[in-house]
Amino acid sequence: MRAFVITAPGRAAVQEVPEPQAAPGVVVVEVERAGVCGTDSEFYSGGMAYLASGDAAYPIRIGHEWSGRVVEVGDGVDEAWLGRRVTGDTMLGCRACHRCATGRQHLCADRYEIGIRHGWPGALAERLPVPATALVPLPDTVDATLGALVEPGGSALRSVTGAAVSDGARVLVIGAGTIGLLVALIARAHGAQVHVLGRSQRSRDFAAGLGLEHVTTVETLDRTTPFDAVVDASNDAGSPALAARLVEPGGRVVLVGISDTPSRIDTRDLLLQDVTAVGVLSASGGLQGTVDLYASGRVDPRPLVAATVGLDEVADVLADGRPAGAGAGPKVHVDPRL
Repeated sequence: MRAFVITAPGRAAVQEVPEPQAAPGVVVVEVERAGVCGTDSEFYSGGMAYLASGDAAYPIRIGHEWSGRVVEVGDGVDEAWLGRRVTGDTMLGCRACHRCATGRQHLCADRYEIGIRHGWPGALAERLPVPATALVPLPDTVDATLGALVEPGGSALRSVTGAAVSDGARVLVIGAGTIGLLVALIARAHGAQVHVLGRSQRSRDFAAGLGLEHVTTVETLDRTTPFDAVVDASNDAGSPALAARLVEPGGRVVLVGISDTPSRIDTRDLLLQDVTAVGVLSASGGLQGTVDLYASGRVDPRPLVAATVGLDEVADVLADGRPAGAGAGPKVHVDPRL
């Protein structure tokens, strides 16, 4: 089958690779859509932290935001999965340690991460092996595009949950990329008054076009009233400290973005204001809730997808090339069948 393979920083190609086999407990999914995200770009540039730590190595097959259809099941897997449309968890724990046993497989020290960690192949390929335990079924109302937005949506939903958003709460989202916009849309669906701080004019215009009423810059941000919760979904090293300064005493700061360099917070801004800080690593635990939100129509993130390309165009996208005719959204999807 065809798969997109990164062989070194800045070097990648579509290659013919062996088709995955349905090992015991594993299914094979025919991929319909896969999202390209910042982690994928870091693997392409060589800046991804797992490359330095030894948790990942070239060659690597990326892609962890996906949807597709189960076409083969291994021994021990319920055959009812055959033909079902699915997405799934990126984090694949060992299922034997204390963390896995207590529902925290995304923190398992020995975990695989699809398309990211310890060599588990990713979804930028025609077919993908996935443990049946990681599958999340998709209803007919959640199409392939929405299905491939469940994984980033799960991280956003966990961020909104971590922010303890309630009806009427003032929530500031720092960052108007895919995750930040998903946080904003989900928080709005939970009844919050959402403010989005965007870096570029283009991202701010796009956020406003989604019907988000309070879109701002650092300079124009209304700081007269602290925010009940602040979610940092940016990659700016200074944003966590800014979040801690802007949150209401007793409020919550959620950190879902990550910078290339260390970010520093004066802990006095947390301690002396009794602020709760929450870190969000992955979508684990938020996938089914995201499917339900999309299926209900309360959140429709499809406008975030600017273009859908084939495998042959992925290298250009990772090199920061925007496909011809792409819309204004921050996300590019891949259809391996093209």
